[in-house]
Amino acid sequence: MRRSPADLPPAARYEAAREVVLKSLTACARTRGQLAATLARKGFDEATATAVLDRLTEVGLIDDAAYAELLVRTRVAERGLAPAAIASELARKGVASSIVQAAVAQIDADQQRQMASQLAVKRARSLTNCTRQVAWRRLTSMLARKGYPAQLVSEVVTQVLADWAEPEEEQ
Repeated sequence: MRRSPADLPPAARYEAAREVVLKSLTACARTRGQLAATLARKGFDEATATAVLDRLTEVGLIDDAAYAELLVRTRVAERGLAPAAIASELARKGVASSIVQAAVAQIDADQQRQMASQLAVKRARSLTNCTRQVAWRRLTSMLARKGYPAQLVSEVVTQVLADWAEPEEEQ
């Protein structure tokens, strides 16, 4: 039968919490907030969790800034997400707002416009049988879901659809 972490002596409780965190970090990188939530869910008290997380942060096993930078690079490259969507994801994962702002600052306005344009062009290729109105709606929706600002979405979709050829109706 499993013992509750509260039933363990302080040294054993610390080691058990440390093992939980290390096992969690083995699977993939995690933020301090995610690890704190894991420890709380497993029944560890806040003092033990803080002590373990502080020590692992001190030795470099927990680094929210590095995690945030990595997440920004992968979300931009793999999903084409905008800074707003990435910032929201980092906040949900418990990353401090100062770290979030520094991480998303890597993406400048020109890079953001280029990413939005590439996504819209790629998606427009599959909309050849749609009317301009349907294509407009689908492209704007797709870019909005990825977190791009409305003004940028409008400009990019207008540019992509500038040479749009309406499908000819069959008679």
